Amino acid sequence: MPDIIQLLPDPVANQIAAGEVIQRPASVIKELVENAIDADATEVKVIVKDAGKTLIQVIDNGKGMSETDARLSFERHATSKIRKAEDLFAINTMGFRGEALASIAAVAQVAMKTRRAEDDVAVCIHIKDSKITSQELCQAPKGTSFSVKNLFYNVPARRNFLKSDTVEFRHITSEFIHIVLAHPQIHFSLHHNDKEIYHLPKGNLRQRIIGILGKKYNERLVPVEEVTDTIGIQGFVGKPEFAKKKRSYQYFFVNNRFIKSPYLNHALRSAYDELIGKDMHPFYILFIDIDPKQIDINVHPTKQEIKFEDERIVYNYLKVATRHALGKHHITPTLDFEAEQGLNFNQNRPQRNEGFSSERTFKSPSFPQSSSGGNTKNWEKLYSGLEKILPILDPEGTAIHIEREDNVAANTPQNQQESRQLSFTEQSNLDEGKSDHRGPFQIHNTYIANQIKSGLVLIHQRRAHERILFEKYYQAFQGGEMLTQKELFPDTVTLPTDDAILMKAMIPELQLLGFQIEDFGNNAFIVHGIPADMDANPTLAIETLLNQYKDNLDLELDHRENIARSMASSAAVRVGETLTEKEMTELINLLFACQMPHASPTGKKTFIKLKLDDLAQQFN
Repeated sequence: MPDIIQLLPDPVANQIAAGEVIQRPASVIKELVENAIDADATEVKVIVKDAGKTLIQVIDNGKGMSETDARLSFERHATSKIRKAEDLFAINTMGFRGEALASIAAVAQVAMKTRRAEDDVAVCIHIKDSKITSQELCQAPKGTSFSVKNLFYNVPARRNFLKSDTVEFRHITSEFIHIVLAHPQIHFSLHHNDKEIYHLPKGNLRQRIIGILGKKYNERLVPVEEVTDTIGIQGFVGKPEFAKKKRSYQYFFVNNRFIKSPYLNHALRSAYDELIGKDMHPFYILFIDIDPKQIDINVHPTKQEIKFEDERIVYNYLKVATRHALGKHHITPTLDFEAEQGLNFNQNRPQRNEGFSSERTFKSPSFPQSSSGGNTKNWEKLYSGLEKILPILDPEGTAIHIEREDNVAANTPQNQQESRQLSFTEQSNLDEGKSDHRGPFQIHNTYIANQIKSGLVLIHQRRAHERILFEKYYQAFQGGEMLTQKELFPDTVTLPTDDAILMKAMIPELQLLGFQIEDFGNNAFIVHGIPADMDANPTLAIETLLNQYKDNLDLELDHRENIARSMASSAAVRVGETLTEKEMTELINLLFACQMPHASPTGKKTFIKLKLDDLAQQFN
């Protein structure tokens, strides 16, 4: 039998390696910009076209490379960052594996120009399919310029897996933000399709945050700054009153490298216990400085996951440092930080936090009020009996007809209810006096129970309302009329740059759904009115809508379907919200008038049907 094992050709091996390192255009930008930072650049310019699918260009004023180094840099595992295995546990640079340029050159057409300060001319190299097609001397300023064209041109399957330009550019801005936050001392700019998206002069961390997220974040920041002989924690967390239901702008950096860590996120979140609701999430940008020997960053291709030698210590330091910061600024009762953990803090202030303001005035946070759900233990006993039969649905998939006598008036104006913030999309004119059965009632302010001939129907109030609103909004795109609630005084909403990009693309569809909004420039939008069925201030309505829209981007939904879903999620009644009997009856009517009453826009069940026979069996 002949030998069957053979070495792969270099181009094939490089494409395999590229599959891990280069996942999408954002991966290319991450690798090239990190190389620029390692080259001591003070200015980095990023240019992309068609969300990086056509062109990615990264220009820096760093050290540059010699002609020999420039050619060698495209070889696999060629690096200037480490020399021996022990160096993996003393890494102070962004890159170290020597895979990035070889991986990029395997799946794109690459041109590089580089010049050192001591050289009179630059070297220009062109690469295709991992092979250098030309190398010559040329004129170029000090530093390095990479031009990456037609990403995945030779791997059609990979290119077909790329998402829409909106999604891919969202990944680019996300990766860009991770890098620029960690290096406020460097001037960065980002251009997309000949438009400047970010222009970030060098400064301190506070200035960099404001440059990315907007001026309104200046008042939301609480500085965190604790340095010990073991670990340093510094950066900013958000005031409790600015916590949001969606996770957004939460960043951890370990030795200036962005990481993802649910474990550390739990530590940070626990520092806000009793300050914010359980479903709320705080803002934070925190830097953890630790001895490189105590971490391992070589555990994932993207380097966004690391291992700590003792993560419990990091957890406790992070939690206490955050609570100390909140307490010091009169947001929580002041803690004796050293007494609580026995820590000996170094009083040297890290340079990163220049620009922190000591003149700060804080208001006491507003604590969310919990709603009473009655005798919880008794209801839990009832649920334990019902759980076994919850999956029983109407087998034929037919609509459940609620027994009632109602008089639904079409096109009636929406009634305003005092002391409530909930308003449904349609108004039913119900004659409750003629009802021949007991009306619907809520269970834990989450489910609506209603008696029917064959037994009982349980409706998930939020999912049902989302289905109602989704169909209404989607029909509005087909020419349906939507009512607008005009603002007496138009609101100006200023958004972070990445959100402003999405908002500009959404304006035409939002106007069809009842928003009256216009682009005012500089990431600002003037809101003259919002849909009549949204009971929220314009800023909150738009921020909530955008967060939901961003969550749906990776689902690759149709643009209008995404907006309709996001609007429905933003405006729907919340779990835990109390409804009147009239509102519950109206919701039931509208749900079973929908084309697809059985499922929410995300495909989850909106109701279940419990037959009398099934209930009876639970008592056998």
